[in-house]
Amino acid sequence: MKIICIGRNYAKHIEELANEKPENPVVFLKPDSAILPKKMPFFIPPFSNDVHYEVEVLVKINKVGKHISSKFAHKYYDTIGLGIDFTARDVQAKCKEKGLPWEKAKAFDGSAVVGEFYPKEEFNLENLSFQLLKNDEVVQDGNTSNMMWKIDELISYVSQYFTLKKGDIIFTGTPAGVGKVTEEDVLTGTIEGKQAFQIKVK
Repeated sequence: MKIICIGRNYAKHIEELANEKPENPVVFLKPDSAILPKKMPFFIPPFSNDVHYEVEVLVKINKVGKHISSKFAHKYYDTIGLGIDFTARDVQAKCKEKGLPWEKAKAFDGSAVVGEFYPKEEFNLENLSFQLLKNDEVVQDGNTSNMMWKIDELISYVSQYFTLKKGDIIFTGTPAGVGKVTEEDVLTGTIEGKQAFQIKVK
């Protein structure tokens, strides 16, 4: 399976990082080795002093698709989840300066937290609230109504370039409020009040 990530999908997050608003979704990949094993803590990698959390709604693909129309995209997933796209912000900044790819900053081992998945029928996907708490304090408070590109639009767009396969996961972008993690932090993700994951930082 592959992890397909969408960057800059919430306007306020674009503003907080002083990024340029894109004309199309920003797409990058993480390998399956990026997934943080269940019940394992997240270890801050030795090559970064500025790792940030980015909470995101996740979509798990349930069948093979290519060149999927937006109006049919809903047939390619039946569960919604929540996760974290960990980013080594200092490494990413250096990559950006040199015009290099982001993989070292985004795709390192353990950089993808994948929480619980729930039947999509349980939610209004156009108005889905989700939060990230750091040490019981809300640091990110998002809602899919603020997405620049909705889930079905993302599936359609991504499928123009990559064949989507069963088990692939799409990270749909993070809202404002990203920030640095430090040792002993406890990160908890909730989706419509349901706890989707909780991890410790080491």
